[in-house]
Amino acid sequence: MPVNDRRGYSVEMETGSARFQPVHSTEPACRPIILGTLIVMGLLQVTTSVVVLLHLTGYLNEVGYITVQQKPLKEVETAPVLANALKDPQKKERPRTTKTQRGLTAAAHLPIRVPIDYVQKGEILPAMVQWNEAQGHLEKVSYHNGRLLIQEGGLYYVYTKTCFRYYDMEAASVGEFLQDGSTQLIQYIYLERHTQFPAKPTVLMKSGSTKRWRMVGYNMYCEQQGGLVVLKQGDGLFVSVSNLWMLDPEPEGGYFGAFKISK
Repeated sequence: MPVNDRRGYSVEMETGSARFQPVHSTEPACRPIILGTLIVMGLLQVTTSVVVLLHLTGYLNEVGYITVQQKPLKEVETAPVLANALKDPQKKERPRTTKTQRGLTAAAHLPIRVPIDYVQKGEILPAMVQWNEAQGHLEKVSYHNGRLLIQEGGLYYVYTKTCFRYYDMEAASVGEFLQDGSTQLIQYIYLERHTQFPAKPTVLMKSGSTKRWRMVGYNMYCEQQGGLVVLKQGDGLFVSVSNLWMLDPEPEGGYFGAFKISK
């Protein structure tokens, strides 16, 4: 009987020891975690103490003020640098033009220059007319020595008007300057190509007629013409008339101009 009891107790003990064998102690695994937590808490406490100390001394306020003041400057300085870094070095930057510059049309309008003292009285051969640059309009067109110089190529409408008049038609003056009181009043528009050297003027337009003046105190005759011309940069235009000394000096009666219509 006692032997059986001992056996049963041994079995129970063996069984109990088998049940508790898989359970391991957690003490060695928890020790590093606890140690790390304590270290972190210590560092946080030290950092908090330093921040509080700096705040009490006013150092952080000065640093924050300087940072706020310098931040826009840094953004302004770094923005162009980043923009330049993103640009393609192979692409050339085109010059910017304003809307006003793009909207301007090449044009010119000049009244006649007075006094007309650059030709002898009684000269009947054609001569170049001079124009008043100071009282005219020039846009993308320049003027030099009677010529309009084109600065922008394209299709232009070119026009001119000249008026001839004659005073004191007495017999002596008629016989001196006019033959039987009649004369040829011819108007030419010439083109000079910049590619030709020396320049050889070409007649673009021609108009006029032979007029017989009446024996009265005042005679007047006007001639006007215009047309479309394809012009290139550097081309020159000028007007030539016969009997230039008879031109009307009023700007309303004599003018020369051109304006661009298309490319």
